[in-house]
Amino acid sequence: MTDTIGVGLIGTGYMGKCHALAWTSVKPVFGSGPRPRLVHLAEANIDLARQRAEEFGFERATADWRDLIANPEVQVVSITTPNAFHAEMAVAALEAGKHVWCEKPMAVGFSEAQRMEAAARASGKVAILGYNYIQNPLVRQIGELIASGAIGTVNHVRVEMDEDFMADPEAQFYWKSEASSGYGALDDFAVHPLSLLQTLLGNPTRVFAHQSKPYPDRPTANGSRRAVETFDIASVLFEIGEISGVLSVNRSAWGRKGRIALQIFGSAGSLVYDQERMNELQLYRAAGPATAQGYQTIIAAPAHKPYDRFIPAPGHGLGFNDLKVIECHELLRTISGEKGRVVDFTNGLQIERTVHAMARSHEEQRWIDLA
Repeated sequence: MTDTIGVGLIGTGYMGKCHALAWTSVKPVFGSGPRPRLVHLAEANIDLARQRAEEFGFERATADWRDLIANPEVQVVSITTPNAFHAEMAVAALEAGKHVWCEKPMAVGFSEAQRMEAAARASGKVAILGYNYIQNPLVRQIGELIASGAIGTVNHVRVEMDEDFMADPEAQFYWKSEASSGYGALDDFAVHPLSLLQTLLGNPTRVFAHQSKPYPDRPTANGSRRAVETFDIASVLFEIGEISGVLSVNRSAWGRKGRIALQIFGSAGSLVYDQERMNELQLYRAAGPATAQGYQTIIAAPAHKPYDRFIPAPGHGLGFNDLKVIECHELLRTISGEKGRVVDFTNGLQIERTVHAMARSHEEQRWIDLA
């Protein structure tokens, strides 16, 4: 691997800034690997593009993302635009010989996701999706505990993802309520729990889903009201082989800010984790005298790699952006030929397949097999 790698960034909203911070931080945090060179930034408005390029530290700005992809100095492209643009941009980047780091979900339609995965395979380049929650050192610890048999044979899992950014019925209509953005909570939210399940236990083999709209319409900027076209709530029964499971996702859950609550039950204990307290893990072992049994709280510490790359002392805590730095490092490891901890487009396509099966289950009101 060369000493530097040229980076292009398309989209400069919340996740665009998050990617920029990760590219800037990955070398100082991990030390190894190439130093990212922030070459080119694209935004729909040229004035905003120039402003963000100055703020983020990119050398060039453009209002046409195709110029960025055509730039021979760009070797890897971060795509952080709204979902509807992912497929066209990712395929173009891969066909131009660039590596791709695309935010989730892959695309609005399953055929577009298939096209992205095929383009990745044909290009021979690395293409991954932004599932940074799997990078949490304590999520890695959960995987190690399951693999070691600490809770016995897993037989049931419950996972919830809740936020309240769409809880206000009078919040203004925006693109996440448009059908062009996807199904709603399923592909906006459920994909994250599915990435955790895929990493820790495997992909669902059967699903039965129900979606709902808490509010039929929302106000628009011109004072009228527009019908909500997506579902902000979804509830799913699923199976992963012999493991039964429940998935619940809600974008309109008052009081919840960034909750991914994961409960994994086994024959000899259980594990409980909540993303709102992302530096804590609860472990229950069904062993010893009943009078001394109870959940043990594990606090994130340098022993939980790669926590030690950020902080030399336990209990100080990592944050969301730190997980993105770890994901960036895993991407660079994968580009170098190592086996990184990433959700590539092939594994990401399985998550998309599961989401679309859930939506089909809702429409047809029946179990859908994915095995």
